[in-house]
Amino acid sequence: MKYIETIREGERISGIYLCKQRQSAVTKNGKTYENLILQDKTGTVDAKIWDPNSQGIDDFEAMDYIDIMADATSFQGALQLNVKRVRKAREGEYNPADYLPVSERDIEEMYQELMGYANQVQEPHLRALLKSLFVDDAEFIKGFKFHSAAKTVHHSFVGGLLEHTLNVTKLCEYYVKNYTYLNRDLLYTAAMCHDIGKVYELSEFPENDYTDEGQLLGHIAMGSEMVAERAHQIPGFPKKLENELKHCILAHHGELEYGSPKKPALAEAMALNLADNTDAKMETMKEIFKAAGTNMGWLGYNRFFESNLRKTEV
Repeated sequence: MKYIETIREGERISGIYLCKQRQSAVTKNGKTYENLILQDKTGTVDAKIWDPNSQGIDDFEAMDYIDIMADATSFQGALQLNVKRVRKAREGEYNPADYLPVSERDIEEMYQELMGYANQVQEPHLRALLKSLFVDDAEFIKGFKFHSAAKTVHHSFVGGLLEHTLNVTKLCEYYVKNYTYLNRDLLYTAAMCHDIGKVYELSEFPENDYTDEGQLLGHIAMGSEMVAERAHQIPGFPKKLENELKHCILAHHGELEYGSPKKPALAEAMALNLADNTDAKMETMKEIFKAAGTNMGWLGYNRFFESNLRKTEV
């Protein structure tokens, strides 16, 4: 098998890939073709079946593992596969682990590092809330370790939610040390809980797509609800503290147009928004540069950053 990140224009490749998406389309001349998105643990690639009714094109569905023969071409500067033959792969012909993008960092080590920040929280109600999620709830912990932090934009890999949460918490540690008026316990708890709704907003890999609940509510509202439910199970949890924690979650995207129901009104909410935005953007930049490979030139206009991007030498 040739991993997607190593495929180059002009090559003929054969191997098994996960068909993440399949959609029929029609050319300007009225000819039917198939749009595919193929995936392995190194990334995704656009693919086309220009003659879907031809010999050698067998039946398969989206989310199937498929064995293909294809020519690697380029379209508008992006790699594209022209699929000549395809069949549904049989169990035993592939290892699912080869098709799931995974964090470059050790998941258990990251989780233990995150728990180190949880253990610094001294306020008893916040400490109990973190324990109920990150120590006592085995089902939540499993999902939190395995989920991505986004469908496509940043940290869209196994362990991505954990990696993003740890990075945000570490940035909040910097803020606490340099802006001493911040409530450390509130900010650390908010950082660890700000994206917990994504465990239920996004489905598990290999789908990694929005659930019905996620489409209707979104992870911000879902996370706030989860915090409220946990707080109500902890005797004597102060209502003021609960509202402050929920506010940090509700405001962590910073602006109404970015999906936050509220704009930051607390210093801790502002710090969380800055940390979340920093890590999301820096990881997105990292993933763009990784996809560019050895290309040190200008990469073209990027809609997310609204700018033409270029790597520097390190």
